Amino acid sequence: MTISRRPLLLGALGALAAPPLVQAQGSAAWNREAYLAAMRASGRETTITEATFTAIQARKPAALRRIESYLKARFNGEADPAVMRAFETLPREYFHWNYEGRANGAVNAYEADPKPWGLGFGSALSDYLGQAYMTQVCAPKPEHVVLEIGTGSGYQAALLSRCVAKQYSIEIINPLGTAVQRIFAPLGYSNVETRVGDGFFGWPEVQGGFDTIIVTCAAQYVPPALIQQLKPGGRLVIPIGQPFRRGQFLYIYTKDEDGRVRSRKDVGVYFIPMTGTMMNRPRPADAPNPEGAPARPTPAPAQPAG
Repeated sequence: MTISRRPLLLGALGALAAPPLVQAQGSAAWNREAYLAAMRASGRETTITEATFTAIQARKPAALRRIESYLKARFNGEADPAVMRAFETLPREYFHWNYEGRANGAVNAYEADPKPWGLGFGSALSDYLGQAYMTQVCAPKPEHVVLEIGTGSGYQAALLSRCVAKQYSIEIINPLGTAVQRIFAPLGYSNVETRVGDGFFGWPEVQGGFDTIIVTCAAQYVPPALIQQLKPGGRLVIPIGQPFRRGQFLYIYTKDEDGRVRSRKDVGVYFIPMTGTMMNRPRPADAPNPEGAPARPTPAPAQPAG
């Protein structure tokens, strides 16, 4: 997912070393050997030269500066420190992988011109500026329980997991969702839980609901289950629009303590569509209607997340 002046598209390593990989990201402990061990533990056996790995790491500081500047420009001079720490901690190269072609795309990480990268099965790793925007829009807090609809690469879920108490994520594409379930444990990310399923219905088994629900695919309307599973005081961040058409917008829904739902129109976006039930069920009468919701000026259009 990208937000810019163009549309917003929006196995385990075990006791051997998983937690140290997280703690040492950005230090000498996150090196080529640690990367290859984590990739192997996640079922993505690969290779990479020392020179290539070093070049990837050398691009990261500039990408972090780009993210900070981008967020400050769009959030009144504020880049959430928790969001910035999450980006600094997370090894993006670990998520650059095409699951359908079993191809390593790590060499593309931290590119100067951020853009989405294919994962196979019609899904994409969204660009990091768009993901930064979506993450800060979620306003994550350490005590929050968050649900993501559309796991994709797992990068967005991993980002949020660095900021919140518990992160859930649902992916409808079976081979993608099944494979991505294996990538969190090798990094020591024990507060992420994913499953394969239709995000239209949310995750009703989670007791107490969610502080935030983030949808990383374009819905034609708001699934009522997502509003129902939102805690009082919570927020739903969701792209709404027709499949594969311009004119999609990101909406932010909030639920008051008394259960009243309000919506705000945010940036223009372009996401891949929400599939499954959304594609064959007419809009229910009780689905929240964003039409007529007060809109603020769109700072940038936006592209798919995950």
